Amino acid sequence: MRFRLLKRRLTISAPSMAIRSSMPWPLKWVLAALVLGFCAAIALWAFEFGKDLAGIDQGEKEQLVAVKIEAAKLREERDKAQSIANVSGISMATERATQEKLMQKVKQLESENQTLRDDLGFFERLIPATTTEALAIRGLHAEVLPTHQLKWQVLVVQSAKNPNEFKGKLDVTISGTLGGKPWMANLPNGAMVIEVKQYRRLDGLIELPAQVQIKSVVVKVMDNSVSSAIRATQTLKL
Repeated sequence: MRFRLLKRRLTISAPSMAIRSSMPWPLKWVLAALVLGFCAAIALWAFEFGKDLAGIDQGEKEQLVAVKIEAAKLREERDKAQSIANVSGISMATERATQEKLMQKVKQLESENQTLRDDLGFFERLIPATTTEALAIRGLHAEVLPTHQLKWQVLVVQSAKNPNEFKGKLDVTISGTLGGKPWMANLPNGAMVIEVKQYRRLDGLIELPAQVQIKSVVVKVMDNSVSSAIRATQTLKL
C-alpha cells in the first residue's frame, strides 16, 4: 500500500501543488500606490507633451480667442466700410450721369437759342419797316455744299395789314457753267405750290453736277392764273 502511494506521488498522476509567497498587505498597498503614481506621471507627461506639440497653452488660448474676436470686429468694420464705399460709388455715378444729362440739355438749349437768334436776325433783315409791295421776296440765300448740292432759303412776305391769303407757285432757277458751257437748272419737281398769309419761309436742296460752276440763283413767285404772271422775283449772284 505504501509502495502504491509513493508511486502515485512520484508519477504524472500525482496531485498538483501551488507555491505562493506570503506578502503583507501594507506592502501591496504601497506597490499599488507606486504603480498608480507612475501611471499618473506618464499621463501628465503625455498631456504636457501634447500641449507642447500643439504649441498652445492656456494663455495662448485666451490670446487666440481675443484675436478671433478682434478679427471678427475688423471684418464687420470692413463690411460696413465696403457698403459705404459702394453706396458712395453709386451716388457718384448717378451724380455724374445727372451732370452729363444736364450738360447735354444745356448744349441743346444753347443750340436752340442760337437757332432762334439766327431766325430772329433773319426775319429782322428780311422784313422792311415800310414797303409798298403787296407781295415780295426777301432774304434770298444760297450756298453750294460739299455734297454737290445747292441749299437755298427765302422768305415770301405780304406786307399789307390783314392781307388775303396768296395762293401761287414758287420756282428757283440756277444758272452757271459746266465744262465751259452755259448750264441751267430748276427745281427737280417743277415749281412748288405755296400759300402765304402774312409771311412764309421756304428752303430746299438741289442736286448739282460735280464740275458745275454756279453763277446766279433766281427765285420767282407766280400766281395761279393761266399766264402764271410773276408777282415777285429776286436774284442772287454767287
